[in-house]
Amino acid sequence: MYRTNMYEGMLAETVTMRGANGDTINAYYARPLGAETFPGMVVIHHAPGWDEWYRECARRFAHHGYAAISPNLYFREGHGTPEDVGAKVRGAGGVPDDQVVGDVEGAMRFLRSLPYNNGKVGVFGTCSGGRNAFLVACRVKGFDAAVECWGGRVVMSKEELTPKQPVAPIDYTKDLSCPLLGLFGNEDKSPSPEQVDRHEAELKKFGKAYEFHRYDGAGHGFFYYDKPAYRQEQAVDGWKKVLVFLETRLKTSSK
Repeated sequence: MYRTNMYEGMLAETVTMRGANGDTINAYYARPLGAETFPGMVVIHHAPGWDEWYRECARRFAHHGYAAISPNLYFREGHGTPEDVGAKVRGAGGVPDDQVVGDVEGAMRFLRSLPYNNGKVGVFGTCSGGRNAFLVACRVKGFDAAVECWGGRVVMSKEELTPKQPVAPIDYTKDLSCPLLGLFGNEDKSPSPEQVDRHEAELKKFGKAYEFHRYDGAGHGFFYYDKPAYRQEQAVDGWKKVLVFLETRLKTSSK
């Protein structure tokens, strides 16, 4: 809880880290300043790219007491504006799931190596980043909480599978190793309400700890204040739910 007499400071910068296959990639890193320890958050960017919204998102987590890192999942595809690089990657069918998993696992290890990490690390993503947050929470051990915001293509038909995405994330549900928060708009088409139902049914089937919140009047991307999809009331409530969920699962030190 913020109080007006508290010290507040933040460091935010671009860093390098080890990703999939030991590759060096860049990442945006933001952390609070101060003497105490902090939980970590890996912030997975969406399909449009490693853009300004995700830098703001990392700083938002830092403001709320997390050391947050957002790895550039498109690093290997070259550099330019986030929009141009994102378009190039989408045109090539995205990045391989195995590479995403390796990069995000590397980001988690980066956070756990910090002397001021409290022993807890969470993962957050929206859009394809939401899909990947769920995927990584199933395939990688070591996360303490996962936040999936409108993760499209968690549920995939056989026809949608590709060499880069050979397994639908929903098929890894039994391996989910941490509590999951999901936020969804009822007017979304990817994921549709029916796909969210399937996602939830699978979590129940395997007895996973999760909570889903679904918003009427909201579609895909309702957090993005700079886009027509933004829904102020639903976004404010969604962020509150994200921060409460993470507070209860990550702010208690395990060191």
